[in-house]
Amino acid sequence: MPAALAADGFWPFVASIVVAIVAIVLMARWANKRFEATGVPFHKFWAGLALFIAIPALCALIFGAPLHWEMPKLQGFNFVGGWVLIPELLALTLALTVYTAAFIAEIVRSGIKSVSHGQTEAARSLGLRPGPTLRKVIIPQALRVIIPPLTSQYLNLAKNSSLAAGIGYPEMVSLFAGTVLNQTGQAIEVIAITMSVYLAISISISLLMNWYNKRIALIER
Repeated sequence: MPAALAADGFWPFVASIVVAIVAIVLMARWANKRFEATGVPFHKFWAGLALFIAIPALCALIFGAPLHWEMPKLQGFNFVGGWVLIPELLALTLALTVYTAAFIAEIVRSGIKSVSHGQTEAARSLGLRPGPTLRKVIIPQALRVIIPPLTSQYLNLAKNSSLAAGIGYPEMVSLFAGTVLNQTGQAIEVIAITMSVYLAISISISLLMNWYNKRIALIER
């Protein structure tokens, strides 16, 4: 496959994306304060999209394209250049994506269904359209039901990546428990390192999701 290589304008382009994100955050805060003060809505989505496109595009015009593409060429009996897409990695990615997406979709569906239909009727009685009703009324309440099982699915996804050893892809378990263990013979140390890495990944995901869950939790008196 064609490989994307960094050009001279790559790092200015990355900096422009960071600037665009900061500008979008500041714009959203200004729009929220303006709405609270005047009651006049502001199209934050379209304004943010325009900023996210315009600032990096302007940077690309000034500093040049951030990437250039290296095309693979057939030389002799093999291809030279480009990016080699490993079939096992593609199979693993597709399998885990489809498998986990089915569970996440059901979690999101059940979370939305858990919100009382009276909330939708109340929003409609206030004149809210279906889009703002979903974003401002339904989703904030459904997230409190969605986040706990979603955390479990993210943890399962990290652990299910070890199934790559079954299709011959050299991921961490097959590398440590296979190659490194055979080379060193230190079974306890190698397995301990493997367990520590998975433990660190799981704890990091859990802490991040628990922080977000507390942030959106209902504040009771």
